Amino acid sequence: MPATTADALSLVQRTVTVAPLVLLSVADHYGRSAKGTRKRVVGVLLGENSGQNVRVSNSFAVPFEEDEKDPSVWFLDHNFVESMRDMFKKINAREKLVGWYHSGPKLRASDLEINELFKRYTPNPLLVIVDVQPKEVGVPTDAYFAVDEIKDDGTTTSKTFVHTPSIIEAEEAEEIGVEHLLRDIRDVAVGTLSTRITSQLQSLQGLHLRLRDIGQYLQKVLDHELPVNHAILGNLQDVFNLLPNLTTPAATPRISGAPEQPSENSELARAMSIKTNDQLMAIYLSSLIRAITAFHDLIENKIQNRQQQEENELKREQEANAAKTEKEAAKKANSTANGEQKEGQDKEKAKKSQKE
Repeated sequence: MPATTADALSLVQRTVTVAPLVLLSVADHYGRSAKGTRKRVVGVLLGENSGQNVRVSNSFAVPFEEDEKDPSVWFLDHNFVESMRDMFKKINAREKLVGWYHSGPKLRASDLEINELFKRYTPNPLLVIVDVQPKEVGVPTDAYFAVDEIKDDGTTTSKTFVHTPSIIEAEEAEEIGVEHLLRDIRDVAVGTLSTRITSQLQSLQGLHLRLRDIGQYLQKVLDHELPVNHAILGNLQDVFNLLPNLTTPAATPRISGAPEQPSENSELARAMSIKTNDQLMAIYLSSLIRAITAFHDLIENKIQNRQQQEENELKREQEANAAKTEKEAAKKANSTANGEQKEGQDKEKAKKSQKE
């Protein structure tokens, strides 16, 4: 059934939840099949579709080939898809085929044709593009649904993809596994404060990129390059309404002699400045303490190395003296033995001469 504009809006308002297991499976699939090449990998997404929310909890790889020169030439083993779907249904009946994925990193010309193939298994398949080599901080997934685009000039409708928000969410058991995985790959030499600062910096970089995308979108709408989407503008307005107003209003005339009343905004800005200064002071002091501790450890290491070197030299001298003493004692013992032997020989000669 062709999707109308209302259907497109309902698809945009859906929330797509992707489990970390799916991201790991896609990354492993790409690493085994297409790493170091320009090829992309394709697979099937399994999960639950409640109508309002789509949760992707599992996936499996599918044999896929396409011509790099001609995107319209491609091959996907749908018999393999059907056999794997039946096997997964026996393991977990709640996990149904909800869509498919590829490693992108962007939409391709043949994606609509592949999406039509997956309509054999689900009425409205979900397409998730997983960026296996992300260059920017953020969610590495982009979710799309195919809809019929109704043109204003009354011409024939055409298929197009509508972007849907996606998030990464794990169940309790998956969270434990992900935490253990992150703990194993975390650098133990980095302190907790550095980890927190790095995490906040990455979050700010992601926020900056999202704000840049919003600004570019609004500029294109102003330049009439994109049509006005009231759903997106409503969401942006809700976001802007949540922001605190830190601007100081213009000074109002007051009666001479009356004390100046501080505005609420200026007090809020002052409070945030004080808190920021306190945080920066704590960071400065912690860095200073760490530097002093590092210097102290360096001095201690030098003292220990010097003491160990002196002990080694003293030990070598003692060993040399002991060897010299043993050598002199052995030499003295040899000379004493030789003297006694010579004295015995002289006595024997004296006895022989007396007998004669």
